Amino acid sequence: MKVAVLRFPGTNCEFDTRYAFEKLGHTAELVWHEDTTLPENIDLVVVPGGFSYGDYLRSGSIARFSPIMQAVKAYAQEGGKVLGICNGFQILTEAGLLPGALKRNNNLHFISKYQTLCVINNDNTFLNQCKKGEVLNIPIAHADGNYYIDEAELKELEENGQVLLRYSDAQGNPVVVNGSVTSIAGVCNKTKNVFGLMPHPERALEAILGSEDGIKMLKGFES
Repeated sequence: MKVAVLRFPGTNCEFDTRYAFEKLGHTAELVWHEDTTLPENIDLVVVPGGFSYGDYLRSGSIARFSPIMQAVKAYAQEGGKVLGICNGFQILTEAGLLPGALKRNNNLHFISKYQTLCVINNDNTFLNQCKKGEVLNIPIAHADGNYYIDEAELKELEENGQVLLRYSDAQGNPVVVNGSVTSIAGVCNKTKNVFGLMPHPERALEAILGSEDGIKMLKGFES
């Protein structure tokens, strides 16, 4: 599998993301935000975490205008798979590739810790290696991870199986972590080829670091 990992000024998870896919046996190439085209014959675009443009104005709101995002939009519209992690999730919502928006955590503080998540829907490429209702242990690190969407759109997300992950306790019961609507931690688009989540699966690949649960998530793109 060939993966393109985007890089904006302020991105700080691009090397972790590249390492994660290389560890799984794939080729990963960094793509600068000023590029206007994506590498040929790629299987996945990843918009990684960090603080693109210093999170000025609003997280992801400047990065959405970078030249490479036009290529990403075209790639997604043609059915290409796109994954946004943390700041990448914020960028994809700002770009209109995913529904909803990310705002400041309800406690107004940066949160950095391992957090359990419950798999809500696995009928998609991203989570097909996981079981519905399975609890995963994945790190989170964000100040603007509070997912918001209005009631009508939330109902549509639920009906279409677009809610992928919820923050939970060890038994899979929803918990409030950052104020996200119905504890949502990750969603996808209607056609289920664009995915976004606040937790960092690329940081959960080795037991010595606390968890290997991220492997299941990233390996889903192999199928």
